[in-house]
Amino acid sequence: MSVDQNKHKMKEKIAQILGEINSFKAENKEALENFRVTYISKKGVIPALFADFKQVEPEMRKEIGMQLNELKNRAQEVFDEQMQQFETQNETTTDLDLSLPVDAMKGARHPLSIVREEINNIFERLGFVISEGPEVEDDFHCFTALNFPPDHPARDMQDTFFISKDPDVLLRTHTSSVQVRAMEQGEPPIRIIAPGRVFRNEAISARAHCIFHQIEGLYIDKDVSFADLKQTLFHFVKEYFGEDTKVRFRPSYFPFTETSAEMDISCNICGGKGCNICKHTGWLEILGCGICDPNILKACNIDPEVYTGFAFGMGVERIAMLKYQVNDLRLYFENDVRFLQQFEKA
Repeated sequence: MSVDQNKHKMKEKIAQILGEINSFKAENKEALENFRVTYISKKGVIPALFADFKQVEPEMRKEIGMQLNELKNRAQEVFDEQMQQFETQNETTTDLDLSLPVDAMKGARHPLSIVREEINNIFERLGFVISEGPEVEDDFHCFTALNFPPDHPARDMQDTFFISKDPDVLLRTHTSSVQVRAMEQGEPPIRIIAPGRVFRNEAISARAHCIFHQIEGLYIDKDVSFADLKQTLFHFVKEYFGEDTKVRFRPSYFPFTETSAEMDISCNICGGKGCNICKHTGWLEILGCGICDPNILKACNIDPEVYTGFAFGMGVERIAMLKYQVNDLRLYFENDVRFLQQFEKA
């Protein structure tokens, strides 16, 4: 066979295969895979042509080689384009009937978030401003400025989480540290509430947790008295728990207040008659409070001869327990959707 005849025969094969490739349209992935095996795979038609190319006369190789490369590239393009179409189709199609009604699982606000916002709203209407601070604190803002003595148990590792070998770095045990920062950064009058998460080194049980939430309040101004404190807390209790709720104050002790008191309300579960929740006393403790100790004002560069103030603090979990009668604190941290959905309409 002459050189021209070999050249013509090779060109015919290339043209024929190119026509088959250009006219190919796969109906499914199986047909596309057959195309790949037939034309592109190692035992396919195109690699076979490259094997025959070795026998082509030298003067023909440049022209035939260019046509073979174009054929190979075109076959790969056809395969890639149609494979991409199938992949895109799989991403956009679904067997679901989108017209059917949906019974999707709904989220709900966490009960602690609900209670915290309700409490914040009451005090905001009284002129208190929400103030926040860091959860990782130092000894001064958490203890020293709040009149804790050096040997106070709260400074021990058994009570507080220290997060480095440096005893000056710890997780705050109360949001009173936010009050200290507010007094440092501002001048009286100061009227803030400090909601936030706090940490104490306690064993986790139904009645205690190493993480919980507080809302603390502070009011500093001239001529602030215990009567102002009582009226503020009376208003909060009546608005949150109802007009029929009774209130009593019991003397207590806190390093950062003098005079100090704990405030109880009549049990809203048994109506003051006595039950397991109130330990059959008819009363429930909800917060601690008192007049700011002059040492705290001095530590924050506020003159106690000119200014006085009061502070109070309550646990959000305790208020939520009274509102929703949830007695196991662990439930608030498990994020069980069955538990949270009970507060969907709250």
